[in-house]
Amino acid sequence: MKSISIKSPATIANLVCGFDILGLALAEPYDLMHLEIRDEPGLQIIHEDEHQLPTEPEKNVAGAALLALMEEMPVKKGFLLRVNKMIKPGSGLGSSAASAAGAVYAANQLLGNIYSNDDLIRFAMFGEKLASGVKHADNITPCLLGGVTLIRSILPLDVVRLDAPEIHISVVHPQIEVRTSDARQILKTEVSLKQAIRQWGNIAGLVAGLMKGDHQLISRSLEDVIIEPARSILIPGFDEVKKRSLEAGALGGGISGSGPSIFMLSEKRSTAERVTKEMEAVFHRMGIDNKTYVTQLNHQGISLNENEHAIL
Repeated sequence: MKSISIKSPATIANLVCGFDILGLALAEPYDLMHLEIRDEPGLQIIHEDEHQLPTEPEKNVAGAALLALMEEMPVKKGFLLRVNKMIKPGSGLGSSAASAAGAVYAANQLLGNIYSNDDLIRFAMFGEKLASGVKHADNITPCLLGGVTLIRSILPLDVVRLDAPEIHISVVHPQIEVRTSDARQILKTEVSLKQAIRQWGNIAGLVAGLMKGDHQLISRSLEDVIIEPARSILIPGFDEVKKRSLEAGALGGGISGSGPSIFMLSEKRSTAERVTKEMEAVFHRMGIDNKTYVTQLNHQGISLNENEHAIL
């Protein structure tokens, strides 16, 4: 192949209690990307969206990931990358991970799949470092692998894809900005043993609940005593959104990544739709524009875009 068009999905990192180690892929929204391989060395990036992101490869998250891959390519080639970014940057829905992971996935397809998933994760983390200053993979891994993923370790890289029941997901993205780097700076560097033990129990319970398909165990485990209390102050209306969502029947939820998006999990689609209306109503009352999604798990991760010419 000389070119490929893909859909690179949005993701939710942390899943409340699993800071930097848990993530899931969403069926929507997703970025649209088209990559062409060329005999001439070099990398050109064209954005076909309204976000005015930098196109210099070293300043672009997709570019940073591709440059890392290109340094290890056995045969020197070049690429032209076109991006239509449907996941708004700064939304907390893994926008930078979708760009970075999508770019290296597409390149690997054009190169005949010479790199492993671990290699692609390693390359994509260069994009995340550019975006947030930290090489984290909790958005990258579900984007690439689909479903729900657990990162047991970064060094050495050890990623586990978790079985999970069908879960319906409500997302509200209030149109405010929360920078990932800022959201990290407000976190405490030390926690009490009591808090740590409670958090470990919730993480273990959430993983067990997902693998057993036990929705009530999932619900009881969606609690964060370390990160959420600090970050939630950056999101106006967060406590009310969570309270009204739980009253509407959600299993639980919290901040998506570093925010400002908020997500809630539900067992049934009808519940997720009711929850989404409650989330939207809170921000409507506050006069804050917002975008909502009612979606579900994306079990595949990055996929081919069969309708490329209609969109790119």
